[in-house]
Amino acid sequence: MTAPLDNKNKSLQYPQCARCGIEPSKRLCMNEQGRSPDFCPTRNDTATIHKALAEMEDPGLMNFVRQAANQENDGYAAMGKGRHQRWPVKTRLQETLEFAQKMNYRRLGLVFCIGLRKEARTVESLLVNAGLEVVSGICKMGRINKKMMGLEKDQQRCRETGSPMCNPIAQAFVLNEAKTELNIVLGLCVGHDSLFLKYADAMCTVLAAKDRVLGHNPLAAVYTLDSYYRGLK
Repeated sequence: MTAPLDNKNKSLQYPQCARCGIEPSKRLCMNEQGRSPDFCPTRNDTATIHKALAEMEDPGLMNFVRQAANQENDGYAAMGKGRHQRWPVKTRLQETLEFAQKMNYRRLGLVFCIGLRKEARTVESLLVNAGLEVVSGICKMGRINKKMMGLEKDQQRCRETGSPMCNPIAQAFVLNEAKTELNIVLGLCVGHDSLFLKYADAMCTVLAAKDRVLGHNPLAAVYTLDSYYRGLK
């Protein structure tokens, strides 16, 4: 069994689900008769699980949770009998649109990186054509110079004039003022996406995570850790 995290209270077992080596169908989190490692939150953190369930008693949140679970199921088509005979049939873009429709949302927010402006225009067009209102905010809104953050010239791409910084908090505030019902994150930088998610009032979903090198497919580095990106180990 994997050793627990090193902490002062050695009896405390933090969840470490990423380390679980039990076959999914035989895990306690998937099967009432399943097995679990020492750090399993399904076995150890029942109070926390019940606390989460209590949160869902709010009617609005329960509907969101229900429709999210429904959307997961709708992303597959039956190819035969049994759970393992189901085939994924919908892209994330399709599922995002369908989920908004399931929730009867009318006004969506779209925040994006200036480097993905073409993609943002395409996504906005698709959403509008589906009958949705879209409030969109680019990362550079406000044109705040990075000099104001104390960054030196060698820390900016435009060494002489300085570069405008990304402004995810302003993006969140603009969408909050517009009272968007669901926000879509399209390619914000690491850290900037964190700030937007922290300050946004509405629920958010990520359509694409930025990865400049891998065409916004960060998992490609994970899939090639034994070859091209073995230097990350």
